[in-house]
Amino acid sequence: MRLSPNKSAPSQISELLHLAAEKAIRYVENAFERRVGPALSNLAGLTGFHEPFPADPCNPVDVLRQLDALGSPATVTITGGRYFGFVNGGMVPAALAASWMVDAWNQNAALRIMSPVAAEMEDVVLRWICEALGLPADCEGGLVTCATMANFTALVAARHALLKKTGWDVTEDGMFGAPPIDVVVGDEVHASIRKALSMAGFGKKRVITVEADNQGRMRPDRLPRLTGRTIICIQAGNVNTGAFDPAEPICSAAKEKGAWVHVDGAFGLWARVSPKYAHLARGFENADSWATDAHKWPNAGYDCGVVLARDGTALRASLGMAAAYLEPGAHREPMHHTPEASRRARGIELWATLKSLGRTGLRDLVERTCAHAQQFAKGLRSAGFEVLSDVVVNQVLVSFGAPEVTREVIRRIQEDGTCWCGGTVWQGKAAMRISVCSWATTAADVERSLEAIVRIARESHLASIPS
Repeated sequence: MRLSPNKSAPSQISELLHLAAEKAIRYVENAFERRVGPALSNLAGLTGFHEPFPADPCNPVDVLRQLDALGSPATVTITGGRYFGFVNGGMVPAALAASWMVDAWNQNAALRIMSPVAAEMEDVVLRWICEALGLPADCEGGLVTCATMANFTALVAARHALLKKTGWDVTEDGMFGAPPIDVVVGDEVHASIRKALSMAGFGKKRVITVEADNQGRMRPDRLPRLTGRTIICIQAGNVNTGAFDPAEPICSAAKEKGAWVHVDGAFGLWARVSPKYAHLARGFENADSWATDAHKWPNAGYDCGVVLARDGTALRASLGMAAAYLEPGAHREPMHHTPEASRRARGIELWATLKSLGRTGLRDLVERTCAHAQQFAKGLRSAGFEVLSDVVVNQVLVSFGAPEVTREVIRRIQEDGTCWCGGTVWQGKAAMRISVCSWATTAADVERSLEAIVRIARESHLASIPS
């Protein structure tokens, strides 16, 4: 099939979409049993994409078949239940189906006049998220690509608000000559915060670092002197241990001095939906801004970050833009709340995710994945391996002995394909990190993965013993 004016466009597109649906359905059906990481032979097949730029149009059917034949085998199977790397969530069925609709609609979510449905859906999901997470109902926010961009967006809003109090308009006058702002982070701050601070003009080296305890939580008794020109970045869910900074005393100290508290809650903020785990995130509602990912625990699919700010005026002042052809409407305009203007209507997929789960489904997703993490920790301890930190939510750190042995175990697990886990370093010790985040993971997936991990770890130990 080649797109041709001699054949009706709807019939051509219909034929192609039916083929795409057939291949996508087959991929999803096989995802629960196929290997998680691609085999080396599958990766070698990617060389088939390296060809000179085609001189002439290609048949779309042939394009799709090549994509499936070479691309599908080289994917990492995040869709299934045995992927435990990078806190990457799966994609709940309603989100996947809605994603197909979003692609067909091809909406630009910049302005309400460009896509009334995209703008309205963002209004709905932002309100739902505030309700679900117990955050102030009058927050303003936006949907971005990821927590890194959400952190950046919140930090530029904080920068504007704090400098405005001193009489400096950073949006108009920039940072040159502006009164200095102190930025405070914990010793276990995530790399995305450092990147966002760098992009916002604060630099990576100029921040004040506060000592963390043995679980990675910022120590409030070590906070520096705070002022009305201080931004404090706290964590809801350490990427290694899952630990939460003590928000209540930190927010209280900040409020007393007029400082701004920003929450990096990429996955952990969602613990607030569960009565069982909400105590971990107590006090985070007292912050001034929040960043999280909907493609992590809610499993909305990629990509979907969320930024929320108590001071909507600062958010809009930092990110708004004007032009003669961009006539503002009477309601919230999405592009004035995010760094991007033209962008995908990701709020529609997020709406489908939250609508399909509801409050009880979201709570169950959080509690079930946390229970799976406990199952992993128990199995690894029983097998004689060291779990390096408290398992407070869905993160497990395990050492298999010497650093070189741990790294070899991780390599072999990824090569084996039964499950996928990544490596990290925790307090100077090499570790394997297990992040349980997918709606699709079952207790059977955990047992199957544990069997493979223990088997490979024992084989690696034997191989490391000198003959």
